[in-house]
Amino acid sequence: MKRLGRDAAELTAFADHLAAHGLVLEMLAGPLAGIYDPTGHGRLLFAFFAAMAETERENIRESTLEGLDTAARKGKHGGRPPVVTDDMLHTILRRRAGGETVEQIQPDLIIPTGKRKGQNPSVSSLYRALAEHEKRQAYPEAVEQAHTDFAALQGADVPHPRPDLGAPATRP
Repeated sequence: MKRLGRDAAELTAFADHLAAHGLVLEMLAGPLAGIYDPTGHGRLLFAFFAAMAETERENIRESTLEGLDTAARKGKHGGRPPVVTDDMLHTILRRRAGGETVEQIQPDLIIPTGKRKGQNPSVSSLYRALAEHEKRQAYPEAVEQAHTDFAALQGADVPHPRPDLGAPATRP
């Protein structure tokens, strides 16, 4: 029943739609195993179990969100690691200051971790990292305010950007 609809109303409407078109809904497993009868006591029991399935789905969703929040507080975030590391960014900035283009720098950089470990980052990844760096440099007060607000909410020490690159580093 959990797979047929997102909530009890949607599930009941779907079962009624099937019945109106002459189709019979048969539950293969669970508390309502057998053919669903949209009349009388069958309808009431179906609505009750549909509501229970909706409640269970909502509990699972809340538990998942709590788990993600707890992981984020511990500094663990899902997804792939960034392709352009702080060291790469520092190298790009230094070499660009020396007059080289991103296209000239790109073949010398190697991705240290993740799915593409050992390969060169794409030129677009390098430009994207440079754009993010420029944003952090252009609005340092906004970044610092965000860190302050986050620390006030969490009551814990959070990483702060290093002044040289704007990359995360912990405050002493």
